[in-house]
Amino acid sequence: MENQDLDFNNRIPLEDLKNAVTAIKAELGKVIVGQQEFIELLIVALLADGHVLIEGVPGIAKTVTAKLFAKVLKTNFSRIQFTPDLMPSDVLGTSVLNMKTSEFEFHKGPIFSNVVLIDEINRAPAKTQAALFETMEERQATVDGTTYPFEAPFMVLATQNPIEQEGTYALPEAQLDRFIFKIKVDYPSLEDEIKIIQTHHERKGQKPQTLIQPILDAKDLADYKAKIQSVLVEEKIIKYIAELVSKTRNHPHLYLGGSPRASISILNTSKAFAAISGRDFVTPDDVKKSLKPILNHRIILTPEREMEGMKTENVIDMIVQSVEVPR
Repeated sequence: MENQDLDFNNRIPLEDLKNAVTAIKAELGKVIVGQQEFIELLIVALLADGHVLIEGVPGIAKTVTAKLFAKVLKTNFSRIQFTPDLMPSDVLGTSVLNMKTSEFEFHKGPIFSNVVLIDEINRAPAKTQAALFETMEERQATVDGTTYPFEAPFMVLATQNPIEQEGTYALPEAQLDRFIFKIKVDYPSLEDEIKIIQTHHERKGQKPQTLIQPILDAKDLADYKAKIQSVLVEEKIIKYIAELVSKTRNHPHLYLGGSPRASISILNTSKAFAAISGRDFVTPDDVKKSLKPILNHRIILTPEREMEGMKTENVIDMIVQSVEVPR
């Protein structure tokens, strides 16, 4: 077996990026126990310029992880708690009459930030969810006919609880498609649970936020994103991505397949996975790592398969096995 970590000369310098990612993981590891994959996916989504939907039961540190992740970036952070009575203007902002000038002034809403945490996104009705469409895709908001561009970076981290469905509004497919990843967060293992209790006890009431230091600023982040765009993707890898996504559209177990936006997301995140590994070229393994978090919220099982208890992940595994890996 050949050594995977062979020395090779990269066309693009990736050492700083790799070190920054290691530093972010170490910083978050001070507080967050056993969520390495979750943290890595958040970093990859940030570098690939995407938004993330985080799904899991209450109490497994979804919100805390999102908040601490924002803290390692030297950027602005805002949090919006979605509720059934939340209006679009509560998110985007509103025009207010200035009595002195007799003119309307726009007061920006909490969406005008760099990292925005939306807690329980499925608690707000469709019109408030729809207010996010333009902001997530075009990184701007149009209010009263005026368009206000956002400052880079702009990333939405949204949480939802898959269990308690009463009083919730399922996200439409068009909205789900705008999230680059859907990360499913599960209960910790017994060893991790013991560690969680131990670290909480040792903090002696100290807030987790006070332990985290900012690592990455907006300028460095923009620089790393530009480097990732230059990561080499061979034609056979592009064909591999297209074949995988194409298979989701005519699979007997699926009612809805992945869109071209899914294919582009796989391309972008594969480049980011390669770059954080210190490589300037994409391998089939980078593509495979991207598949489940990108496809599991974009594909829909047929009703028969859903009733049988099949999961979208099972179908993704079947598709991976049916497509020949490029050599």
